[in-house]
Amino acid sequence: MTNTHDDFETGLERKSARDTLTQLLGPEVIASLHRRSDAWGWFGIAGCWATIALALFMSELAIDAFTWWSLPLLIVSITLIGGRILGLAILSHEGSHRSLFETQKFNDSVCNWLCAAPIFLDIAKYRRHHALHHVHTGTELDVDLPLCDGFPTSPASMMRKFLRDISGITGIKSLIGLGMMNAGILKWNVAGTVEKLPSNGQSRADYLWTFVKESRRTLIFHSIFFLTMYFSNLTELFFIWWAGYLFAYPLCIRVRSIAEHAMTERSGNMLKNTRTTKAGIIGRALFAPFNVNFHIEHHALVSVPYWQLPKLHRLLREKQAIPTPPTYWQVIRLAASNK
Repeated sequence: MTNTHDDFETGLERKSARDTLTQLLGPEVIASLHRRSDAWGWFGIAGCWATIALALFMSELAIDAFTWWSLPLLIVSITLIGGRILGLAILSHEGSHRSLFETQKFNDSVCNWLCAAPIFLDIAKYRRHHALHHVHTGTELDVDLPLCDGFPTSPASMMRKFLRDISGITGIKSLIGLGMMNAGILKWNVAGTVEKLPSNGQSRADYLWTFVKESRRTLIFHSIFFLTMYFSNLTELFFIWWAGYLFAYPLCIRVRSIAEHAMTERSGNMLKNTRTTKAGIIGRALFAPFNVNFHIEHHALVSVPYWQLPKLHRLLREKQAIPTPPTYWQVIRLAASNK
């Protein structure tokens, strides 16, 4: 646990890094980078859902054909859905920073219903949790530390983590945890930390009512989704979505989390406690939707919209303020390099 002096030092490091950015880029450039766009917000959401629809269509082709290429196509489709579910999580993350749409109320409403609700998130809850991550990044008080701590590990340990992800063990545990958090049994977080809340004499009926109230958007969304698929004679696609959520999405989250903060410097300097990663086509599809791989840039200027991050990256690279980013494969090899 850090003490007051440590917090003060961390604050000085963070302020120094931001002052350096202001000197490098200038206040006018920084102001222009913070410009929001409703068009880009809708483009992100529409593109994400269009890709999910395409993957579901591919799944239906595979199921109907029932031939030698059905299983490989189904695996590709489920994996792609997992990557786009991460895309919805990243858009929810954008919404938590109020950077997806120009108007805050509109930003929160759209993000809640079209991005967060389908994947069991809530913008207000996530915003409170995520703010603590940004305040304490690189310190023992970072609420997301469990996502990236313990690396490098051994190749065998990394393989076990990946096997838990693709077997559905991680996804099922996460889903149960989210349900218990929404019921008020556990403290809400997205880092997998289990912290039981005091019961205060609540009955099972009280917990059930709290769950329904806190999960209402998710329950409404998936009820409509299921009924739409059922009456369209496409019920199997509802379960294909959940296969993507349970078997592919956890792996995408793990790789993304390792790349962003694992094995970085423990300091308050966001230029050193965070990593930007180079993403190719597969990386962008699965681990880095909506430019989340430009993570130093995001931590340096947290309210810059996703579509502005590549420009910020180019500017910082021109000023030699950040290093050449590694690829996801290079980061994973490093994370599994402890013999």
